[in-house]
Amino acid sequence: MNLVIVKLLAQRLALALVSLLAVSLIVFSITAVLPGDAAQEQLGQDATPEALSALRAQMGLDVPAPTRYLRWLGGIVHGDLGVSATTQLPVTELIGSRLPNSLLLAAATALFSVPLALALGIASAMWRGSWFDRLVSGGAVAVVSVPEFLVATLAVLVFAVKLRWLPALSYASDIESLGQMLRAFAMPVLSLCCVIIALMLRMTRAAVIDQLDAPYIEMVRLKGAAAMRIVLGHALPNAVGPIANAIALSLSYLLGGVIIVETIFNYPGIAKLMVDGVSQRDMPLVQSCAMIFCIGYLVLVTVADVCGILANPRLRHR
Repeated sequence: MNLVIVKLLAQRLALALVSLLAVSLIVFSITAVLPGDAAQEQLGQDATPEALSALRAQMGLDVPAPTRYLRWLGGIVHGDLGVSATTQLPVTELIGSRLPNSLLLAAATALFSVPLALALGIASAMWRGSWFDRLVSGGAVAVVSVPEFLVATLAVLVFAVKLRWLPALSYASDIESLGQMLRAFAMPVLSLCCVIIALMLRMTRAAVIDQLDAPYIEMVRLKGAAAMRIVLGHALPNAVGPIANAIALSLSYLLGGVIIVETIFNYPGIAKLMVDGVSQRDMPLVQSCAMIFCIGYLVLVTVADVCGILANPRLRHR
C-alpha cells in the first residue's frame, strides 16, 4: 500500500468523523426545537406550571441546550446514551432489544437484493439495447417511481387480505422454524427490495457500461476475447469502485425505507422504536436512534469510498 492510498484513506476517515460530529449537532438541534417535551407528554395538557417545572428539572430538561448537547455527546463517546424520558430505562437497553431485529431484517434484504441486482445489472449491460435490457431498465424505472409505503400497503392488501397467504403483521419473536421466518419476513423484505434492487441495478448497469466503452476494452475485443471474459475478467474488476458505491448508496436507502416498513408491519425494530419515541416526545431515545441511522449511512458510504480507492489500479501502481 503506497503513501497516496494511505493519505486518501486517512482523509476519508477524517471526513467521516467530521461529518458524524456535524450530524450529531443537527440531530440534537432538530429534536430540541420540536414542540412539546416528555414532561408535557406525561402530565398532559391539564398539568400545572409548577408540576411541569418540577418534572422538567427532574428530567434535566431545564438545563441550557448547549450544556445538554455536550453531555449527550460525551455520553455517546463513552457508550452511555442516557435514560429514556418516558420509561426511565437506559436507552442502550431499549435499543439493544430492538437493534438485532432491524439488523436481521436488513441482512435478509441485502442477502436477497444485492446478488439479484448485480446479476441483472451486469446482464443488462452485457446485452445493452436488447429486449432484455429494455425490459429490465423499464421495470426498474417503474419500481423506483413507487414509494415503499405504497408497495407495503399493496402487499398487505394482496397477500394478507385477499389471498391470506401471509400475516399482515410481522413479529420477529414468534419465529421458531424456517417456514415461520419466511412468512414473517416475506412482505417486509419484498417491500424493501423493490426500490433497492431497482436503484442498485441501474447504477451497476451504468458502471459496467462505462467500463465497456473504455478504450482498453476495445483492445481486448480486437484480441478475440469472449464477451463473458471481457465483462468478468476486464470490465468488472475496474468497475468495483462504482459498484461498491452503488451497493452502499442503495443499502443506505434501506435505512430510510425501514422506518416506513417497520411501522406498517408493526415490526419490532429500531425504526419502530424511534417512531414511538417521537410520539412520546422521548428525545434521548429519538436522538440515539437517529444517530444509529446516521452512523450506518456514514459507515456504508465510507466503506464504499475505501473500496473505490483500493480497487483503483492507477492508485495501486503509483
